[in-house]
Amino acid sequence: MQCRSITRAVDEALTNIVRHSYRNRLDQPIALYFRSAKRCQHAEIEDGLEILLCDRGRAFDLKTLRGRPLEQIRPGGLGLHLIRQAMDTVEFTSKGLTNQLRLVKYFTQTSTAP
Repeated sequence: MQCRSITRAVDEALTNIVRHSYRNRLDQPIALYFRSAKRCQHAEIEDGLEILLCDRGRAFDLKTLRGRPLEQIRPGGLGLHLIRQAMDTVEFTSKGLTNQLRLVKYFTQTSTAP
């Protein structure tokens, strides 16, 4: 289930970059970087996945972006909700010409019965 949620979050983020940052131009670059992440939570080390999406389109302030209200039934506008719901960390930064969206998901350990 976590795999599907992460995949959907990355897909939504890529769609938003193309649609909003690049204004539907499909010939613009987007770089993706994946690396392992760790954090100490409640005296336990949790492993995770960090995904960086970098583009050179129009910058946005993630704090001012709002998805549509969930009670409105219509297509579109749920990307930010899906991204924030799926990921533990969602951070947007812009440095010079490069925009970077940092997504992190930590994985909970599941115990299996013998």
